[in-house]
Amino acid sequence: MVTSCAAAIPVSVRVRSSGSGHRTFQAVAALGIALAVLAAGGLRAEVQAGSRRPPAASQPASTADLRSLVGRVTPPTSSAPPVAAPPEQAVVGTAVARAFDPLAAQLSGVQSASGARIAVSLIELGGANPQSWSFHGDDPFVAASTYKLPLLMAEAEAIAAGQEQPGDQLCYSAEDWEDGWFQDYSAGACYSREDLASRIGQDSDNTAAHMLVRFLGGGSALNAYAAGHGASESAFYDPNTTTASDLARLMAAEATGAAGGASAQQWLYPLLTHTAFEQGIPAGVPATVTVVHKTGELDSVTNDVALVLGGADGPHVVAICVDGPGSDAGFSVIAQVASLIWEMESAR
Repeated sequence: MVTSCAAAIPVSVRVRSSGSGHRTFQAVAALGIALAVLAAGGLRAEVQAGSRRPPAASQPASTADLRSLVGRVTPPTSSAPPVAAPPEQAVVGTAVARAFDPLAAQLSGVQSASGARIAVSLIELGGANPQSWSFHGDDPFVAASTYKLPLLMAEAEAIAAGQEQPGDQLCYSAEDWEDGWFQDYSAGACYSREDLASRIGQDSDNTAAHMLVRFLGGGSALNAYAAGHGASESAFYDPNTTTASDLARLMAAEATGAAGGASAQQWLYPLLTHTAFEQGIPAGVPATVTVVHKTGELDSVTNDVALVLGGADGPHVVAICVDGPGSDAGFSVIAQVASLIWEMESAR
């Protein structure tokens, strides 16, 4: 299913961590972070080729740059922040919808050539005629480690609100364990929220994620948070399913200030930039482009959702889910799709 709608902008880690089997915007109303940044510039224990970080020379923005920029340019969040509107539903505005048929044809070609099942959801956040569009966006997929996106969003929002502190010490319990990159967990060992969040964002560590889910209140609390920020079709953590459109709505909610505003973005974005998994969406755009993203892979499924900064008409959010080749081949399909979307966005 391919759907699109137009929107008007109001003027005013080292290891492939697939994640456990467990364990959707009234249109864009606050684009400060994305537009200003643009103007300024899972259970595999083996290490696999292509999962390392890109060389420093290819990194467009440092962690300090991201934190400084976010704090300086994002407008304050109102008491009633914007709520994400589904890509498949009409949003406020009178702009005429553009034709996405050429892109849909290209994606169908990629799907046929790869033998994979592909879903894509796109939300444009800038330019004179921003739109949202999807290709099988409501089809269900195994979420894999993408459940960690709403988890980190919840942490960022709570920290921004002063309800939690990055230095809070959280202690490990045996029930948290799942194989992943870090092997230093032991009974009674405690870790800061900042440390656990870094392990999750940068290396997609599973045990660290289980710890934060437990302290959040479990899978039901995670899903309540995700549903409140647009993910109405997902059942994260257990049984851990999602859709491309849900993932895009979550990232768009964060990008538009609906999940804690500038303070939350300042804490979250560096965790999801220059990660150990850059061979998906980041590999499909120019090396100078900043990509804030979260991946997930498990068996035949590979997912990536990103805020992509640097397009000619502003940033965009894209979520790509692939079920077929898995692993590096799956990421290669994601990179190919991201490249097609980047070409289209650059030509707007």
